[in-house]
Amino acid sequence: MSDFIKNNEKHVGNSFQKESEKRVEQLFQFSQGILKGENGSMLMEKFGDALKHITPHDMIAMEEKQLKSGITPQQIKEKIEKVMNVIYDHLKKYEWEKPQEGHALYYLMQENRELEKVLNKIKESLHDRDYVKVENQVKELFLMEQHYIRKENILFPFLEKTWENCRPLSVMWSIHDDIRMKLKALKNILAENEDFNTDIFKLLGEVFFLMYGMIFKEELVIYPVAMETLTAIDWRKIHEQSYEIGFSYITPPKRKSKSISVPMENLVDLAKVFFQTETGSLNQQQLELILNTIPLDLTFIDENDEVRYFSNPKDRFFPRSPAIIGRKVQKCHPPESVHIVEKILDTFKVGTEDEASFHFQMKGKFIFIRYFAVRDKKGKYFGTLEVGQDITEIRKTEGEKRLLDWD
Repeated sequence: MSDFIKNNEKHVGNSFQKESEKRVEQLFQFSQGILKGENGSMLMEKFGDALKHITPHDMIAMEEKQLKSGITPQQIKEKIEKVMNVIYDHLKKYEWEKPQEGHALYYLMQENRELEKVLNKIKESLHDRDYVKVENQVKELFLMEQHYIRKENILFPFLEKTWENCRPLSVMWSIHDDIRMKLKALKNILAENEDFNTDIFKLLGEVFFLMYGMIFKEELVIYPVAMETLTAIDWRKIHEQSYEIGFSYITPPKRKSKSISVPMENLVDLAKVFFQTETGSLNQQQLELILNTIPLDLTFIDENDEVRYFSNPKDRFFPRSPAIIGRKVQKCHPPESVHIVEKILDTFKVGTEDEASFHFQMKGKFIFIRYFAVRDKKGKYFGTLEVGQDITEIRKTEGEKRLLDWD
């Protein structure tokens, strides 16, 4: 009897897997038709029955299949809304366990509800033709940034370690960047004008389209699958790490105090020599305090392109979370810039370059970024060190100020 049950379970499992693969293939064929501009009604007639049973898991597997087949994130972004519109009602019927208060995903979803309120306020102000209100309310949309940063730097790394089909997350990150770009353009054009015009209405429509679309993609696809695949321990870590970046719109939930009992022998070990070279020695606490006191953002990736360490200076300008430890550095960047990162790493690995530098303005600061190849005395490549520095005040420095001039 037990053999019969096992064989029956195996049969049911295989049948379920085959049905899932069939749905993914048909969804892929449907999306291919959309990408090629084929007649939507005819595609629905051909694949409609299969699409009725589509799941969030199928949607992610289909997009993974698209990316593996050579379709670019840009091509997917251009047509994804048409695909989502067709299967929206079917995905909405998918039953999954919604998170309760105290769960990291609960707060991400609460932020979406608050964003919807801001978008609705803008709609009302547009109806009243109140330009000043719209300009001020658009500025509120920028507060959603912490939400997107938490996804990119905390949620995504956990999903990448768990999901076999994780490439679609890079497409979502790319859409985050599209939202950022459109919001910036909208803010600027509103500041340059005093009344509504065609360009303003066009940008407003694009921002609404992208931000509402992101809510749908999160809550109909990413969040249900995340809820069903990450562990309770994963979610606790995600929630705890969220405080470092911050929340959008909502009052930060009360943080649970952590009472950690450290054995006395471990406290003694902290005072012992932890790091020693011919130039001196440091214990673990000294080394950590020094690295975090240096006014630089330091990030080290090893020879396998995996993040191994980042410092935690007082005024960090790039978000970092423990979730990125072990993450491939390529996944720490949106798809549009990954090829540049890989090009730099390739030149470091073959030895044609040892350094790459960049500088730009960000939030009123002038940021200088340098990448250094880390090598031993024989020239063997051990990884790359990213060094970020706010040089705003340094650039203003003139004349001299010597030690005796300090007051």
